[in-house]
Amino acid sequence: MRVLTTLTVAGVLAVVLGVAGNAVAAEGTPTFAKDVAPILYENCVTCHRPNHLAPMSLITYDDTRPWARAVKSKVVSREMPPWGADSSIRAYENDPSLTQDEVDTITAWVDGGSPRGNDADLPSVPQFAEGWSIGEPDLIFTMLEPFEIPADGTVPYSYVTVPTNLKQDTWISAHEFRPDDRRVLHHVISEVLEDDGKPATGEAKLRRDSERTRARGARVGGYVPNRLGTVYPEGVAVRLPAGADIEGQMHYTTIGEPTTDQSSWGVVLTREPDESIRRAGGGQVANLMFRIEPGSPAHEVTASRKIESDTYLSTMMPHMHVRGKSAKVIVKYPDGREEVALSVPNYDFEWQLNYQLEEPMFLPAGSELQTVLTYDNSTNNRHNPDPTATVGWGDQTWEEMMLTFYGTVDGPASE
Repeated sequence: MRVLTTLTVAGVLAVVLGVAGNAVAAEGTPTFAKDVAPILYENCVTCHRPNHLAPMSLITYDDTRPWARAVKSKVVSREMPPWGADSSIRAYENDPSLTQDEVDTITAWVDGGSPRGNDADLPSVPQFAEGWSIGEPDLIFTMLEPFEIPADGTVPYSYVTVPTNLKQDTWISAHEFRPDDRRVLHHVISEVLEDDGKPATGEAKLRRDSERTRARGARVGGYVPNRLGTVYPEGVAVRLPAGADIEGQMHYTTIGEPTTDQSSWGVVLTREPDESIRRAGGGQVANLMFRIEPGSPAHEVTASRKIESDTYLSTMMPHMHVRGKSAKVIVKYPDGREEVALSVPNYDFEWQLNYQLEEPMFLPAGSELQTVLTYDNSTNNRHNPDPTATVGWGDQTWEEMMLTFYGTVDGPASE
C-alpha cells in the first residue's frame, strides 16, 4: 500500500510539474511540443507574441493551452492565420495559410485534450526584435514631436515631416512603420522627400508640402490595421537619397480619452553590393470619382494605370473602408492578353494585407494594371454604418476610398 501511494503521489507531481506531459496523451495524439509548436512558430507567432499585434501569445504551452479551443475554431474556419487572396490563382511569398494536414493536427491535439508532450521535442523559439517584425532596424526615424489626439471629435489628416539625416544615398532591404499608440491610427501613408534645402520642423500641417520634391520609387513603409513590415527578396532594395525627409500622412481617430502619438519608421540596410541591387518601386491605381448607391450589395468601381517602362509586378494591396467586399487586380498586356494577378473574394478592413507574389510578373511597357473593387452598401454588411447613404470618396472610415497600392522590381542585371 505504501509503495502504491508513493507512486501515485509521484505521478501527480509529474503531471503538475509538466515533467511527464506525454503520459496524459493517448497513443497517436499530437502534442504541443512535437506537433503543434512547429506549426505555430512557422505561421502564427510573428503576431502572436508578447507586446505585439495579437491579443495573446502562442509561444509557450502555458500561453497556448487556455486558448486551445479558440485556436481550433479559428484555424478550422480559416479565419486564422489571416489571408484574403485566392491562392489557387497565383502563389504568394507571404501566404501563411495552413495546409489541411496542419489544421487536422491542431484539431486532433485539441480533441485529444491538448497534451503538452515532452519539452525536449520543442523546436527553437523564434527570436524577434522587440516591437518590430522586420528584425532589429539599423536606423530608426521618430516623429520630432508627439501629436496630441483629443478624446472625441474628428481629427483632420495631419502631415508630419521627419528628417533621416542620411549623409549619402542609402539602400534599404526592409522597412516598417511602428505606431506609438495603434489604438488611434487609422492609416499612415509615407512619402520620401528629396533634400531640397527645406529642413523638417516636426510641426504637423493640414496639407502635404507641395513645394517639396517626392523621391521617385523611394518608400519607408505605411500603416493600416494589423499590417506587418516589408522585407524585400534577396538582392532587392529601395534607395533613400542623401538628406531625405519622410513625410507621413497621419490619419488619427479618437477613442474616448485624450492621448498622444509619437510613432517611428525603422529600416534595415542592405548588405548587397550596389551594382547587383534590383531597385524596388511602385505606385497606386485609384479612382476618386465614384458614387455607391444606397442599399447596393455589390457595387463595382474600376481604375487603371498604364505602365510606362518594362518592370516586374511584385506586390499588391487593395484599400477600401468598411463597405469593401472584394478586390481584383488584372494585368492587360499590349498584345491583348489578360491575367488575374490578385483576387480577394472576401475583403476585410481589419486585415489589409500586402500580397507579395512568389514569382513577380513581367510587365512590358504599355501594359495596363486594372483594379476592380466591389462594395457592399446594403443591410447585409454588418460593418455598414449607414446603408441609406450615397457614398463617395472621403477621408473618414464611414466614407470610402478606392485604390490599390502596387510594388515593382527591376529585372535581373543580366537583362
